[in-house]
Amino acid sequence: MTGYNLPGDTHMHTVFSTDSGASVRSMLDAAVKKGLHAVCITDHMDLDYPPQEGEEPHPEEQIPFQFDPEEYFRTLCSIKEEYEDRLDVRIGIEFGLQPHLGEKCREMVNAYPFDFVIGSVHLIRGYDPYYGKIFEERPDADAYREAFEETLKCLENVEDFDVLGHLDYVVRYGKHKAEEYSYNAFSDEIDAVLRKLISMGKGLEMNMGGIKYGLGFPNPHPDVLRRYRELGGEIVTVGADAHRPEHVGYAFEQAGEILKSCGFRYYAEYKGRKPVFLKLQ
Repeated sequence: MTGYNLPGDTHMHTVFSTDSGASVRSMLDAAVKKGLHAVCITDHMDLDYPPQEGEEPHPEEQIPFQFDPEEYFRTLCSIKEEYEDRLDVRIGIEFGLQPHLGEKCREMVNAYPFDFVIGSVHLIRGYDPYYGKIFEERPDADAYREAFEETLKCLENVEDFDVLGHLDYVVRYGKHKAEEYSYNAFSDEIDAVLRKLISMGKGLEMNMGGIKYGLGFPNPHPDVLRRYRELGGEIVTVGADAHRPEHVGYAFEQAGEILKSCGFRYYAEYKGRKPVFLKLQ
């Protein structure tokens, strides 16, 4: 496991996600090659995801960011057995949080034996920051604040998930990215989110995709991770958010040191919806 100080990647996407064309085996082979001991496949399930301006049209039979859970489990369970001597493959989901989806989330995640459920906010008033619409004709900072406020609304209405994914995801796509962003600038909004997470007994993801997207830090920023720990948060997971094989375990050589600098001694992986704590090396 040369160069890696974390053995498992708990956030990755495959062809079951609209935004990935990677086969399941290609992602697992990449994990084996990089010396990881475990992965959790967490394909997108964003119910009520509206058409986005600038988005490529999808075939009529394909609903964006949704998959057939029966096919998902049938396929992944079969492939999991193929890799059992090389890799601990876990089956998860990244559920797109929206305030009105509390009951639908509960029904879905309890109907199937997921190992791990990431709850992520991908939509703000129906707009995905990826497409840029929410940044038009206003400062990035206004959109960032609205995203944190929307995240709190989601947490107040949806509770059937394990960790909050990429808390400051919105910063990846701002016109000026991190120029108008810091924990201090949004401490009131971010603290409200963190306190709510802790009161719910939920974890926080450190998503290494922020580094891949050129921010120079994971999502959320280490200052946010540090604040979560200061407030009493203990559950932190780590995922590369890979959509292609070459990004499995991305920047994991930095991950352990970042967590330790934020006051963590352990990180968590999930199995059967329960956290397993592993000591940082």
